[in-house]
Amino acid sequence: MEETPDTRSAAVESMAVHWPMIDALVGGTRAMRAAGELFLPKWPAETSDSYASRLKTATLFPAFARTASVMAAKPFARPLTIEGIIPPDVEELLEDVDMLGTGLQPYAAQLMLDCLQTGLVGVLVDFPTAEGVRTLADERATGARPYFTRYPAGSILGWRTTRGESGLELSQLRLMECVTEDVGEWSEKEVHQVRVLYPGRWEVWRKIESGANAGNWALYKEGLTSIRRIPFVFFYGLRHGFGVGMSPLLDLAHLNVEHWQSASDQQNILHVARVPILFAKGFTEGDQIVVGAASAVRAMSTEASLSYVEHSGKAIEAGRQSLLDIEDRMRQAGAELLVQRPLITTATQVSSEAEGGRSILQSIAEGFEESLEECVRLMAEWLNQSADPEIELYKDFGSSNMAEKTGDLLLRAADGGIVSKETAFKELQRIDVISPEVEWEKEMARLAALDAAEEDEGEQDTEEDDTEGDGEDMEDPPAQ
Repeated sequence: MEETPDTRSAAVESMAVHWPMIDALVGGTRAMRAAGELFLPKWPAETSDSYASRLKTATLFPAFARTASVMAAKPFARPLTIEGIIPPDVEELLEDVDMLGTGLQPYAAQLMLDCLQTGLVGVLVDFPTAEGVRTLADERATGARPYFTRYPAGSILGWRTTRGESGLELSQLRLMECVTEDVGEWSEKEVHQVRVLYPGRWEVWRKIESGANAGNWALYKEGLTSIRRIPFVFFYGLRHGFGVGMSPLLDLAHLNVEHWQSASDQQNILHVARVPILFAKGFTEGDQIVVGAASAVRAMSTEASLSYVEHSGKAIEAGRQSLLDIEDRMRQAGAELLVQRPLITTATQVSSEAEGGRSILQSIAEGFEESLEECVRLMAEWLNQSADPEIELYKDFGSSNMAEKTGDLLLRAADGGIVSKETAFKELQRIDVISPEVEWEKEMARLAALDAAEEDEGEQDTEEDDTEGDGEDMEDPPAQ
């Protein structure tokens, strides 16, 4: 097989096996129906018309798409924090990272959704080419600036690597792009092209549209870059290697397809069961059977009889229970992302405790932070500046479920002198038991004021008691 610029590498092909299923599930009922027999097989004796009717009425239970959306939103339940060394010019660009008005947080949220759905997405930190730009002033006058371009997994065709000082580095990267070009006064067309990136240079390849070489790929454009490495960053779901990622919800996706097929069977049997079958016994060919409210049936034989045959309903109940079982398994598969692995508490394994206490989603979020930081560093590099950002996402996903139990443990630890009251206070804030707007110093001042007020009230009550006692001592003694 002849290789062309759009040829997928073996690593990409291994990941791409699952993408049609994921794309269809994300696309919803319409996409699943369009996939036809790929995810809803045709029965051996089923006619084309019957299958078409069954497919037309099938409806998807969107467990995969909804779970991915909910899980992807969790790391952004609070605004991401950006600290470290970030030049002011770069910090300003983070308010519009893609030159389309998208801030860093919503842009990152879309990347996280890609990570959970397909397991891989990439960001090219690019810089627009401009004619006649020679100085920084010229550059700013044209509005040229680095920006992020998102490449979903299906757009990544392949790559080559070399080992550098920081580990594996890209030496070549091929990306599929679709650009829209004007045709005439009113029309436009979509053109597919392959962008090939090398350290310090780039190429764009397109198919020849006409002539003897029509259909063949040819170099369309090329150019040089001021940055001496490929400014592309991978974001992973479950990382299986450099540039290789899988969706952490892949098992849920397969269960969702199973539910799609089982639900179609259930809907079909319900349709059959709701229409009783008329059974005629003992009628001859000359007898006419007309069933209706204003009609009568005549038969020549005394043995003739009519009756309706109905479904017993046992298969319907079994199918209903099967659907419920699949839904329970889907819920469990989705919730697995938040389950923390058991902590290791033996003396010889204490160093691994933090590693063992992370959930899958927390691990994904930590790798995601590193990729996002690399994108910011590349943006600074385009501007001949250096950056060392520290980006942090919200990762305490289990805190809301364990808040009550954790709060009780913290209070007991503070009372027992294991941790300070200030530490317990801050931890209660972290798990949303105490509002983040409450400040420790001000709260301590309030508590001190309350204690002082209670002491004053106690002293006043004591004085009143003493006064009442003196009055009793001054009473006249009883007569003898």
